[in-house]
Amino acid sequence: MKNIRVNLVFFQFAVLISTTLTMSGCTNLSYYAQAVSGHAAVIHRSQPISAVLSNTDTDPNVANALKKALQIREFASRELKLPDNLSYTSYADLERPFVVWNVFAAPELSIKLKKWCFLQIGCVSYRGFFSQDQAERYAEELKKEGYDVYVGGVRAYSTLGWFSDPVLNTFINYSEINLARLIFHELAHQVVFVPGDSMFNESFATTVEQEGIVRWFASSGTVLQRTELQSRQAREAVFNNLIVKYRKRLHELFLSNLDDEEKRMHKKQIFIDLRAEFEKTKTDYPEFEIYEKWFEQPLNNALLATVSMYTQLVPAFRTILAQHDHDMEKFFGAIKKLGQLPKDERNKVLRAAMENSVELVVVD
Repeated sequence: MKNIRVNLVFFQFAVLISTTLTMSGCTNLSYYAQAVSGHAAVIHRSQPISAVLSNTDTDPNVANALKKALQIREFASRELKLPDNLSYTSYADLERPFVVWNVFAAPELSIKLKKWCFLQIGCVSYRGFFSQDQAERYAEELKKEGYDVYVGGVRAYSTLGWFSDPVLNTFINYSEINLARLIFHELAHQVVFVPGDSMFNESFATTVEQEGIVRWFASSGTVLQRTELQSRQAREAVFNNLIVKYRKRLHELFLSNLDDEEKRMHKKQIFIDLRAEFEKTKTDYPEFEIYEKWFEQPLNNALLATVSMYTQLVPAFRTILAQHDHDMEKFFGAIKKLGQLPKDERNKVLRAAMENSVELVVVD
């Protein structure tokens, strides 16, 4: 996998509001400008899926995928009670593999991601660019400051309902599982968004994504697709547990009384051990080979931290979903109320839910 996730929310474009731009400093002004122009270019290329399907020059594979996307989109609103709007009813071919590139950074001796704060949206744990070159240049600046840095290509982002998000060429060739998961995930961000709490937002959307894909294949999937889904869920659980295990080791190391040089030495060994355990797991569990490209990347604090951002609170959200009898409307109502609490109180509720966490529901 080239990137851990392909559906990070790219919030920064929201500052296209002129008042925000005029209140920003020069550094942020140029950053906001690229976000605004980048998003505008995406919208400019968008056209209704109905128009694409009526065009006889449309690639048949693209047409079939767009028809599937519309079916998934309709299911999302009807069965999952996700917003019923024009998102994912248009299509844009950006003629590039990713729509944005996100930069993540963590201190050399910490697993806590650096945050960037913006007007309107609060703080987020990454900084996104519509240009890969700009993202890489910014990453180099952070490296010079001593940060562990990871740059990940992103295939979709959510405008949180401010605009009608289009289906993009960056993910149109996804498998049905991945296409459905992405649409469910991004629409979930339009339901609940808590400024300044990326882990809450992403874990919530991942929970909706997981519940959605189970229901999608329960209603329309084949036996083979359901088996594939079970296999994928099991594989992802193994991967997430592996990363959590080594993030915990890093966290304990960084909190220890060792001096910085000793910490650096032990940090290197932890990453060596992680690669070694991956190789062993791959031997015992052949399907784990799918993560080879991920492990080919330089392992660092930022890379490992991005995994937990999407999964750490999922057990808590799944518990709350079960407490509401898997009724999506009741679940969304509970999460909206939870999101309105002060962060300390919100985390207390989530910790309690984690202690009573339920296992991921899989299709029989």
